[in-house]
Amino acid sequence: MDDRTFTQGDIVRHFKRELLSEEDACGERYLYEIVGSAIHSETGEKLMVYRAMYGEKGLFVRPYDMFISEVDHEKYPSVKQKYRFEKN
Repeated sequence: MDDRTFTQGDIVRHFKRELLSEEDACGERYLYEIVGSAIHSETGEKLMVYRAMYGEKGLFVRPYDMFISEVDHEKYPSVKQKYRFEKN
């Protein structure tokens, strides 16, 4: 299975998890569970639906293309993770 294919139940980490202190990184901050994908009813745009595994466990959507995009390494030069979200 391709590591860039996400399915319901996958756990992914946002690249900003790398910026946490060692103590904070022991928790679930910036970890998310994939709920699934959706299609915007008016534009037809593909969206990713995911739930935070921390705090109030909010439900989020993000355009699919943004979800799978690479990290802006000019803005975040110290981040080693290649993509915005990767499987944990």
